[in-house]
Amino acid sequence: MSVAFSWGIAEPERRLPFPCDRYVDRADAAYFRGITVRASPTTLFRWLCQMRAAPYSYDWIDNGGRRSPRSLTPGLDALAVGQSVMRIFTLVDFAKDRHLTLRIKHGTSAFTLFGDLAITYLIVPETSERCRLLAKIVVRYPRGLTGTLMRWGLPWGDLVMMRRQLLNFKTLAEIPR
Repeated sequence: MSVAFSWGIAEPERRLPFPCDRYVDRADAAYFRGITVRASPTTLFRWLCQMRAAPYSYDWIDNGGRRSPRSLTPGLDALAVGQSVMRIFTLVDFAKDRHLTLRIKHGTSAFTLFGDLAITYLIVPETSERCRLLAKIVVRYPRGLTGTLMRWGLPWGDLVMMRRQLLNFKTLAEIPR
């Protein structure tokens, strides 16, 4: 499997149940990402909640040049289905200290460009102070030329952006507080 479709994740992890699978009918593709984080699931989950404020990838590309916060913002962990996340997603499902599942907002320019897309950020505990952060993206590409371009470009673009995002969450969650 190409690194664009699977980075940092093992075959048994790809077979785990991911809630995002329930949100995109007839997905054309799935991408997987994974990283080990030396922090508790509670600490890591709290950092994932920060996506309500910023994307935590390359801020100069997808956050208008504003730096993603480097400290936890009070209240961002008060989750509710329907909340906006990273501006282009809606929170569709979550389980505290376990997962966040997002779906691209329908009827937006992001939906037109990327297609129907859902992501689960899944926390798999290994010990009380170490866990795996796994992400699965399922996508049904838009039709026409845009879809053709997305079939090639989206896996690689997402790899670059999500790799940075996961590494940032790892760094921030591992800082002693």
